[in-house]
Amino acid sequence: MQNTYMQRRMAPVSDPVIDISELTRRFGATMALDSVSLAVTRGGVHGLVGANGAGKTTFIKHILGLLRAESGSVRVFGLDPVADPVSALSRIGYLSEENDLPGWMSVDQLMRYTRAFYPAWDDAYAEELRQKFTLDPAAKLGKLSKGQKARAGLLVALAYRPELLVLDEPSSGLDPIVRRDILGAVMRTIADEGRTVLFSSHLLDEVEEVADHVTMIRDGHIALSAPLDVIRESHGSLEEAFIAHVGEALDEAD
Repeated sequence: MQNTYMQRRMAPVSDPVIDISELTRRFGATMALDSVSLAVTRGGVHGLVGANGAGKTTFIKHILGLLRAESGSVRVFGLDPVADPVSALSRIGYLSEENDLPGWMSVDQLMRYTRAFYPAWDDAYAEELRQKFTLDPAAKLGKLSKGQKARAGLLVALAYRPELLVLDEPSSGLDPIVRRDILGAVMRTIADEGRTVLFSSHLLDEVEEVADHVTMIRDGHIALSAPLDVIRESHGSLEEAFIAHVGEALDEAD
């Protein structure tokens, strides 16, 4: 068992962290994802952009093992997150726009509760994040502002140093200071340590600020997937590329 663990941890860095092949998902008569294929390489920040209802959250739910592929395959670290959720999810940190935290818990209680599930939890790093995010350990989660809740959710998603951080519209409705915390130093630090960030957003400016690679999704199809510098060279800006390949401008109002 130890050998298997070491082999997994020492997999070549060229192996994709996320490997999606011909993924299809319907909800009734609606085709949410239509034969989507995408590989996310290890390290760096991968932005997933599209309008509301384009399929971004459905895509992420398959990565997290919350939905089973109707056809095609989903692999995270080479694992099927539905068949082997413990092995896959123990290596993923996740923060969503809803960020539903138990309101009766304090920040300190949330940290201690989450710590019990992750052997790799780093107490010193958790405390560093708590201070960085100016979170009162005694504050009840139900009394926190939306920005403070986002910080608390990000803290517990990061404190066990996951190899993959998945953010689903994490900054929607948040003020610029919180966006800077989420999409600035923290994300850059994760990527610089050789770990991987996948985040979805409808805010093209923040994607362009931090992403290394961008995938555009429209009506369950991938319209374009390329390194950001290649997109800029060919289109001038991410917004111009989005209009060219998706056929519309995004409404970036929160």
